[in-house]
Amino acid sequence: MSFSSPAALLDVDLRPGKPPILRTDAAGDATGWIAEHRDAVRAVVAEHGSVLVRGLSLRDEAETSAVFRRMATGLMTDRESFAPRRVYSDGVYSASKWPPNQQMCMHHELSYTLEFPGLMLFACLRAPAAGGATVTADSPTVLDALPTELVERFEWEGWLLTRNYNDEIGASLAQAFGTDSRAAVEGYCRANAIEFEWQPDGGLRTRQRRSAVVRHPVTGRRCWFNQIAFLNEWTLAPEVREYLVDVYGAEALPFNTSFGDGDPIGDDVVQLLNEVYQDHTVREPWQAGDLMVVDNLRTAHGREPFEGSREVLVAMADAVRLADCSPTVEVTAG
Repeated sequence: MSFSSPAALLDVDLRPGKPPILRTDAAGDATGWIAEHRDAVRAVVAEHGSVLVRGLSLRDEAETSAVFRRMATGLMTDRESFAPRRVYSDGVYSASKWPPNQQMCMHHELSYTLEFPGLMLFACLRAPAAGGATVTADSPTVLDALPTELVERFEWEGWLLTRNYNDEIGASLAQAFGTDSRAAVEGYCRANAIEFEWQPDGGLRTRQRRSAVVRHPVTGRRCWFNQIAFLNEWTLAPEVREYLVDVYGAEALPFNTSFGDGDPIGDDVVQLLNEVYQDHTVREPWQAGDLMVVDNLRTAHGREPFEGSREVLVAMADAVRLADCSPTVEVTAG
């Protein structure tokens, strides 16, 4: 007697340059279809790193929220966000408010936190007129394509994220921490290994050092897991960077990344990282009603510029602790 894996029960379309695509007809009952095929869909993600489910015909926030909750083992509250999101319901958000004419480069969601999502869930309720795909890249493949010397330095030192919170750009203090209480913010920072410094104008500057390479808690595969390129000043459009430096100063950008010892990361390194991501990017334009499920450790994601109106709902699910991923940099919270 032979047994098939749950993933083998679904006909997944695998083509070069595209994410795995599963086409189905949910017959107007997306929640019921997900309830029946949840384990098989998750098995596809475990095997391939992501899957785009087409044919669910998701229509609104209520149905999408129900599908998200069926697919996940638990939804997470967004913390330490770098850009504001609309909150639809507990654990269900809009995509980050990022200028539509700018590329959102590859990253792993909340890779600078001590507890981050193991799964990312995306649902398209309104597809843009052009562009706007949620693109993905396989993290172990990206890691293998990077220069050994650069990887070894990041493994040894980790990476440092510096943030300057204000009420003018990016996520505000209250949006990022869920409170505007100084005492609560300080308590969160201490508990999550974040150095903090209040500024004379009432703003907050934080620094946190994290591992750039981790091991997947299930497969043990080494993953390039960070937001080094995405949150670096050299990934910003030149005119945006020049404006921010002019207004805030080079030391007070809303966010920036450096080597773990504090040395600046040059434009050449950031360009290299983004080129390697681009070389391994796969894409499929959104269609209204689509669902995408992404293994957040194995698979980086980004967003292409777009035209027109775009509504994509997001949930962060299945929390994973950094301590369970063999981090290369020691983090002491307290």
